[in-house]
Order: sequence, then structure tokens, then C-alpha cells
Amino acid sequence: MKNKILETERLYFRRLERTDYEALSRILQDEETMYAYNGAFSDVETVDWMERQLKRYEEYDGFGFWAVILKETDEMIGQCGLTLQSWKERRILEIGYLFQKRFWHKGYAAEAARACKEYAFTRLGADEVFSMIRETNAASRRVAEKNGMTVVDTWIKHYRGAEMPHLLYSVKNNIKNGLQNMQKDNKIKTV
Repeated sequence: MKNKILETERLYFRRLERTDYEALSRILQDEETMYAYNGAFSDVETVDWMERQLKRYEEYDGFGFWAVILKETDEMIGQCGLTLQSWKERRILEIGYLFQKRFWHKGYAAEAARACKEYAFTRLGADEVFSMIRETNAASRRVAEKNGMTVVDTWIKHYRGAEMPHLLYSVKNNIKNGLQNMQKDNKIKTV
């Protein structure tokens, strides 16, 4: 488990590496997996995606879309992580996830998304995290809902020549907010 960033019961997360290109291609170059992006990526788009993720690790002090590794086989089965994204006129911290089609419907995306939410709240001190999901992507919407998120906004995104209605899901850091409320009520004190 080299360079492990996060770990769940069945998965661990590490930075994406250039040697992951083949595994990443199985995700990004699959039409069905990438329908929310309006189709499969070309080789050039896949390389660009990988380079963008590697650059994010430097820009965001280590976080970005990480490689999700199945512990049982040590195989990269997807990507999940945190990125700063534009939503209308603001920047948001987004949890995103993409998994190889053969690993769908096994709970891996929900398990990974929960781990990223906890990372954002406990390690990054985020007050709130989001997921931007194409309106027609029922599976990703279910993952967001299992992660405690609710729809807070809508927007038509323009991507790859298409208008795509998107929903913005959000969940607030209740632990942090709960501690702040208890401090205000003098129920706990900080040292």
C-alpha cells in the first residue's frame, strides 16, 4: 500500500501515477462510464486528465482525484477525491468519483465518497462539501444521497458541445458546526 492517503474497509487511496494510464483508460475511454461527460475520452483527453490530476496534487497541497485501489486485488478500480471547481460564480470543494463499469453496484463509490467527505471535514477543516452531478445520472445521485447530501442548486453546464442540466449536492460539516454551537452555548470550552 505505497503512498496510502486514505483507507476504508475495502479500499485505499493513493496519488495517481503515470503508470496508472491503462487503468485510467478503462474508466475514461468507456462510453457508458463517461456518458455524464458526453462520451468517452480520446487518448489525448485521457493524458490531459491525468496531467491535470497530477498538477492538482501540487496546487492543492496533496489532494485531488486519487487512485482508488481495491485492497483484495491491489487493482486500481476508480478515482475519487476532492477538487476545487467552479459553480456559477463561486469556487467549491467537490467530491467526485469515477469507477470502472465492472465495479459498479458494489457500494465502492459510496464507500469512497464517504471517506473523502470525512477527509475534507477532519483533515482540511472544510465547512461544507459538494458534488456536481448531471441531472440524468441516477447512480451518482444515489451515491451523493448516501453521503448525506441534498440538492441545493441547479445549473445548465456547457461541456463538449452540449447543454447539460446539473444538480449541486451539498453536505455541511455537522461535527464542526456542532462544536461551534456548543462553544457558543458554553457547553464546551476550548483550550
